[in-house]
Amino acid sequence: MKQRLKKIDIHEQILSAGHVISYSVVCDYIKTKVSRFEESFIRQGYQEGSCCEFDWAEVKLNVGGKYKRYYLAVFTSAFSNYRFCLLFEHQDSLAFKEAHICFFEHIGGVYQTMVYDNMRVAIAKFVGRNEKMPTQSLLQLSRWYQYKWRFCNTARGNEKGHVERSVEYIRRKVFAFKDTFNSFEEARQHLSGRVSELNKRASPSTKISPYTGLQNERKGLYSYPGSMECFAGENCKVDKYSTICLGTNRYSVPDHLIGKMVFVKIYSQQLKIYFDNNILCHHERTYERFSWKIDLNHYLNTLRHKPGAVAGSIALKQAPGWVQLIYDNHFFNDARSFIELLQYCQVNNIDDNKLKVCVAKLSRQFAGALTTTHVIAMLGNQLQEVTPDNQQPDSIALQSMENLQKLEAMMINYN
Repeated sequence: MKQRLKKIDIHEQILSAGHVISYSVVCDYIKTKVSRFEESFIRQGYQEGSCCEFDWAEVKLNVGGKYKRYYLAVFTSAFSNYRFCLLFEHQDSLAFKEAHICFFEHIGGVYQTMVYDNMRVAIAKFVGRNEKMPTQSLLQLSRWYQYKWRFCNTARGNEKGHVERSVEYIRRKVFAFKDTFNSFEEARQHLSGRVSELNKRASPSTKISPYTGLQNERKGLYSYPGSMECFAGENCKVDKYSTICLGTNRYSVPDHLIGKMVFVKIYSQQLKIYFDNNILCHHERTYERFSWKIDLNHYLNTLRHKPGAVAGSIALKQAPGWVQLIYDNHFFNDARSFIELLQYCQVNNIDDNKLKVCVAKLSRQFAGALTTTHVIAMLGNQLQEVTPDNQQPDSIALQSMENLQKLEAMMINYN
């Protein structure tokens, strides 16, 4: 079919054979020989809650200064034309299931029938010319939410025309004027807000908005059975870098688990890591290749014995900006004290905000001479509540800090 001659090619061949004939005559002749069959479409009527259509769409967005292809999971009700969308970094079974879980939770019910095209996340394989075997992901969803599914015929997008129209409409209305975001989460929030606005717009023909239509069709929805947990499980061994490897990417775990086996729950956007049935930590999932996701707090025991490794470590480079500033401004030449401070906060469950406020306050009092002793002393005196910046600090605590500073200076001079 791709190498078939077009009318212009046939005309050129006739001319090269020495015949004189116009292009229009060739076109008219071909028209008499080729009978074109015009397909007839049958208009459908839908009951409340009877049918919803699903499809994937691609969008190219600038997230964090880098253009990348992302995937839209789009749902559209055949009765009310209510639309729901989620943005994903990858088009796989986990994203497919998570999209359905979020959609049914969002509307608080379940449609009687879901309609899909011939997508790989829904169809495992074709049996004969017309039979299609569903994937395990689709079977799990349908068993939990008790809905039926229907597959479209090949190359028949009109059989799910509501969502086909929605894909073009949402992609244009949501991302045509804004495609640059600081983070993936910001892009998701923008999508959610814009789709909510579009659902509240009344249709020119019916004068009813999709949001109002959804309220009218709730009586036809199946009852919501609750959320289905969606993850893939994998056992991983912690390597010598105190990381686990998933695909080509590495994720850190606490350094006392080197050589141990941990269980990982893999979600579309995050990982949860367990040891002895207790959750250790979680990481934001990355879809880049050969990347490292490192948490500085996972290496405090090791770094306490190897303080010289702090400065050039990936753990410090991936730490929050305020942590790096504390190190650069106050502990650049005393990495061991820096690690001791972080360990103290970890053991005593001191949250990040208390540490930031405390260091900021002491920095104004001891510019260039702030030590771990100062910070721990103030945190120890004010574990329950750290004084906000706009209030006067405790005079007793400040006097204690000055006394500690003088004592430390005396010890240095004595040595």
